[in-house]
Amino acid sequence: MILAFKIGFLEVSWVDFIDIGLVAILLYQIYKLIRGSIAVNIFLGILALYLIYLIVRAAQMELLTTILGQFMGVGVLATIILFQQEIRKFLLVIGRSTEFNRESLLKSFTNWRPRHEEEFDIQEIIEAAKTLKATRTGALIVFSRDSELKFYVETGDVVDSVVSRRILLSIFNKNSPLHDGAIVIHKGKIKAARCVLPISENDHLPAQFGLRHRSAIGMSESTDTLLMAISEETGRLILARNGVYIKGLKLKQVEQKILEYFRDEEPKDWTSIIQEEEPHASESQEA
Repeated sequence: MILAFKIGFLEVSWVDFIDIGLVAILLYQIYKLIRGSIAVNIFLGILALYLIYLIVRAAQMELLTTILGQFMGVGVLATIILFQQEIRKFLLVIGRSTEFNRESLLKSFTNWRPRHEEEFDIQEIIEAAKTLKATRTGALIVFSRDSELKFYVETGDVVDSVVSRRILLSIFNKNSPLHDGAIVIHKGKIKAARCVLPISENDHLPAQFGLRHRSAIGMSESTDTLLMAISEETGRLILARNGVYIKGLKLKQVEQKILEYFRDEEPKDWTSIIQEEEPHASESQEA
């Protein structure tokens, strides 16, 4: 039996409060996904158009109601087209929270964790990063723990090589035909180089961030990956995850974050990491 009570002429039950609460949570999550991107302006434009439609319909303006009604009739399809990136991110968040696979099953029963970091020597990457920073050589590296990222691998040139400092420096050498774009590292191997990544539409990124850094953040928004980007102009290194980034880290801290990612031991909210670590790190500490 559902408990209900009246407020004026309305009969309200506890189910209605739960319904309103769930809708509020859903709207808040949608706001978090589109916050800081151009999608906010599009959403406000659609909302304004819908309010105008309600006003002209209430005023019985038949011609405007008919015209705007045609837009409202295809509203769902238009929303899917305009917000395809945000919908993709939303479904990705749901997929992460409900992920159920063989590894998670083994973890739950045996407390076993896959040792992804043992598949390659992390020091090879750190040493390469140290040289790339010192020589101000641009680099963009995608670390993938679970997915092969076939769609992005196919945009570049297949390498299928072991991870080593010399190979990384050769790929990102300014005279190399493979230096422009990203490399994808999965299961201890460099799967491909010169890969094309999505660019973040976040309007609040620093103005000095170039295409490399924006691609790193954009890729982290769209996939469950960890990105490392090194600036060609300044040698600045950032790590990007879940649409947020950390800068000013020491190379030892960079190594720690990469290992945490492969061990699946990283904090779920990288915002807290930025607040805790970035004020204590400076550009002089990066090396």
